[in-house]
Amino acid sequence: MNKIDKLIKELYSNGVEQVELRSLLDYEQPTKFIVKSTDYDNSFDTPVLTAGQSFILGYTDETEGIYLADKNNPVIIFDDFTTSFHWVDFDFKVKSSAMKMLRPKENIDTNFRYIYYAMKCIQYFPQDHARQWISKYSLFQIPLPPLPIQEEIVRILDKFIALEAELQAELEARRKQYEYYREKLLTFSELETPTGGVNRSKSTSYVEWRTLGECLIRTKGTKITAGKMSELHSENGEIKIFAGGKTVAMVNYGDIPNGDICKIPSVIVKSRGIIEFEYYDKPFSHKNEFWSYHSSNPNLKIKYVYYFLKTKEDYFQNIASIMQMPQISIRDTEKFQIPIPPLSEQERIVSILDKFEEMVNKSLPEEIEARRKQYEYYREKLLTFS
Repeated sequence: MNKIDKLIKELYSNGVEQVELRSLLDYEQPTKFIVKSTDYDNSFDTPVLTAGQSFILGYTDETEGIYLADKNNPVIIFDDFTTSFHWVDFDFKVKSSAMKMLRPKENIDTNFRYIYYAMKCIQYFPQDHARQWISKYSLFQIPLPPLPIQEEIVRILDKFIALEAELQAELEARRKQYEYYREKLLTFSELETPTGGVNRSKSTSYVEWRTLGECLIRTKGTKITAGKMSELHSENGEIKIFAGGKTVAMVNYGDIPNGDICKIPSVIVKSRGIIEFEYYDKPFSHKNEFWSYHSSNPNLKIKYVYYFLKTKEDYFQNIASIMQMPQISIRDTEKFQIPIPPLSEQERIVSILDKFEEMVNKSLPEEIEARRKQYEYYREKLLTFS
């Protein structure tokens, strides 16, 4: 039995006192700490916080009315309507009055960080738009074991949090590294014009420039509506239908016309709203306002085309934004030119970028999620005491 499980067994056998939060915490209104101007800039020093999901809204240069906090003097900011809350150990200002600042009462034999973790275990979801701390939330009870036990629980849970933070930092570093190498491998700057085209007079035998319309085969989408896709959706469906953004539907063969199904690895053009390109190598279709490309040329890897187009998403977003609803047309992609190096170079580029893609979009996020679940599991176990 490991140390954590042994501690849990001891806690379960002894039981602990249940104490209301209002007996442990004092609150302060945020009125004097509210930011006056929302002209935020990342070059300013003081973060402006919300107790909701956004947390840091921006940074202000205001020097008065700053809430002082640090590692030795932290605070919990509590959203008085949603009951969302955050641990804060740095100076800040706040966006609105709809929150409370919570700190431990004096002369209470308790670990503040322990209270924070215990609050994370409270399952309460407000149903009314009302101030929650005084009327309801502060009346919730948490288990309060002896201080040494509180400190040990905090030590264990802090270790999980630190490990997740390390993985998040590594993921962020790997993403930047990936973006750097993708740009480096796919930049043919001596050939490009400012608009993303090509200066033909400078072309070389090493890189051939062709339009997407010249070198790829375009496929259509399905006319099935989003509502119909929702009806047909099945977790075990064999065909993925891209409906926009992150919205997809898995459907079965026979649910859509066979002619609407593409079974060849392709690049999907998400042409409305946020303009994106996505690579997919299993049977798929997409809404009719999207289109996709595949290659029948043995000397052109469609995965290489995908990686190149990912570096040009900002370009397509910019030309789309002249419309009320950002949108590009088939003509915008058909006439767009891409550099085509020899097949061996395409394969080298794809091999390198595939490794980064696997790391930043699969292996590291999966490890972070596993650590988060492990932390939540032990948090619940350590703080149940039943």
